[in-house]
Amino acid sequence: MKILVLNCGSSSFKYQLINMDNDEVICKGNYERIGMEGSFLTHKFGDEKKVYEQPAKNHEEAIKFTMSKFVEPGIAVISSLDEIDAMGHRIVHGGERFTSSVIIDDSVIEGIKDAVKFAPLHNPAHLQGIDACMKALPGKPNVAVFDTAFHQTMPKESYMYPIPYEYYEKYGVRKYGAHGTSHKYVTGRIAEIMGRDDLKVISCHIGQGASISAVKDGKCVDTSMGLTPLAGIPMGSRSGDLDPSVVTYIMDKENLSPKEMETILNKKSGLLGMSCISADNRDIEAAIHNGDEKAELAMKHYTYKIAGYIANMATAMNGADVIVFTAGVGERGEKERWLICERLGFMGVELDKELNKTRAEEKEISSANSKVKVWIVPTEEELMIARETMALIK
Repeated sequence: MKILVLNCGSSSFKYQLINMDNDEVICKGNYERIGMEGSFLTHKFGDEKKVYEQPAKNHEEAIKFTMSKFVEPGIAVISSLDEIDAMGHRIVHGGERFTSSVIIDDSVIEGIKDAVKFAPLHNPAHLQGIDACMKALPGKPNVAVFDTAFHQTMPKESYMYPIPYEYYEKYGVRKYGAHGTSHKYVTGRIAEIMGRDDLKVISCHIGQGASISAVKDGKCVDTSMGLTPLAGIPMGSRSGDLDPSVVTYIMDKENLSPKEMETILNKKSGLLGMSCISADNRDIEAAIHNGDEKAELAMKHYTYKIAGYIANMATAMNGADVIVFTAGVGERGEKERWLICERLGFMGVELDKELNKTRAEEKEISSANSKVKVWIVPTEEELMIARETMALIK
């Protein structure tokens, strides 16, 4: 069985075509600048990498062109597009309606549209990708895999906000979380590694977007992101949690609209806002090396807040057996992991300095004396989406 996994953004999409008989990635790549000048496809298969400068007015054109490369003579990876059994789509937000992955039909599309209010930057792009795939391969099943679904096992005391209850009843205002596909994969993987399904795991998905989840016995009991992917720990350009009055105060002083304030919090805050340099941790580390004080402040604040959330997640489970780091920074950030875990000594967390130099490799990095195991587990969100898709269409 072959599954095509898509993760669509507003002007781009990433994809992997996976052979589910052996979990082999047949090909993968990304299409960038869709709807703009200079759009191009980067397509990888085997040891080959090809870049195609190809105008694409919309996702439909981009996906159609990409699929043509799967069967192009001389570089074909499959003999016919009919070999693709289904398509799995990453959907950022499913609201309360979707508690698991589902085969897409008209009612599911309406549900994804209804959740646009919670993920206005993401869900419209996902809908474009679904529509494009339905046109490119009519009759083939499409499956929606929701980032929010894994977090639907949270108890009500974890996901409710201390505001008038009517706003939950009228507008669905509550914590939903994100990165659920990643958290599900890495916590499931660590359970396999340790041969236990009764673990208390703190999963740290730390990339440009970042969230921390408490997963007990394989089920999420709390997570850091909230109504939207803006909440929780500070990120590359997102603020994370703030005193709500900070928002209203700045809006009043700067005469900003809600949309303008939302842009500041999503795109001009976090590491970028504090450092005045970049949203990229590598740039921040380079600036620290050159003695930049704002960069150092941003890194200290960032790792301090992450450590605090890890401690909160331990509270949610009354303890922790394992801390797992994943995603770009989590898998490669030696400095960040060290600074975070330094603050968790009261929990019995202790890293091995040499093992912590590991980058993007599945490995335990805690010392022999650490009371809480610390692991790096590279995330495999696309594989998890493909597995969810296969399970449903079977």
